[in-house]
Amino acid sequence: MAKLIHDSPIDNTLLPHVELSHVGAAASLRVRGEHDDLDNVTMGEDGTGDDPGGDDDGGEGQISIATRTRTKPKKPSQFKVLMLNDDYTPMEFVVLVLKRFFRMDMEQATQVMLHVHQRGVGVCGIYPYEIAETKVNQVMDFARQNQHPLQCTLEKA
Repeated sequence: MAKLIHDSPIDNTLLPHVELSHVGAAASLRVRGEHDDLDNVTMGEDGTGDDPGGDDDGGEGQISIATRTRTKPKKPSQFKVLMLNDDYTPMEFVVLVLKRFFRMDMEQATQVMLHVHQRGVGVCGIYPYEIAETKVNQVMDFARQNQHPLQCTLEKA
């Protein structure tokens, strides 16, 4: 059971999505949804809600609210940023790249660099597509500016 709490008008600057109208002693509350359609809640004379559901209690003591299900947004797909080994890029430069673009400390950057050197490829990080693509481009541009053939790519995680 819901009661109408006060008779003062609703300040639409604070609640622009709520409309309250009085018809005699009954009140109607309309809540604006995300597509500007309105969900209705009707309040009776005694402050109780109207029952359009069809129960035979005369609508007394019931409130009905139209609801719609909302889907949660799907998390973005994640992508691995991979660094590839080559025989020409100095190890110190690879460590610098890992520290600068992937925010690794010296120890972690050295471990990843050694992994890339020994196994041929290593994961620098896992990010949503746009961020992963940006990091790959930053690494490739920085390597090119410093005349190193370092290669970086991405793949779906």
